[in-house]
Amino acid sequence: MKVILRNPRREVELAGGRRVKDVLRELDIIPETVLVIRGDDLVTADQVVQDHETIELRPVMSGGAV
Repeated sequence: MKVILRNPRREVELAGGRRVKDVLRELDIIPETVLVIRGDDLVTADQVVQDHETIELRPVMSGGAV
């Protein structure tokens, strides 16, 4: 699978057939800090990503005034 990361932008190739949470663990990324996107859909931590698929990891942004 291809994993597209932001900040800094880079691409990583990993073996597919694994759950998103396992991919994040391998990349040493805390699941609560990113949104995982496959195509136009958000992907949950328990969904499986196959070899031929691409996912994108976007940092979660928060902030603003109350």
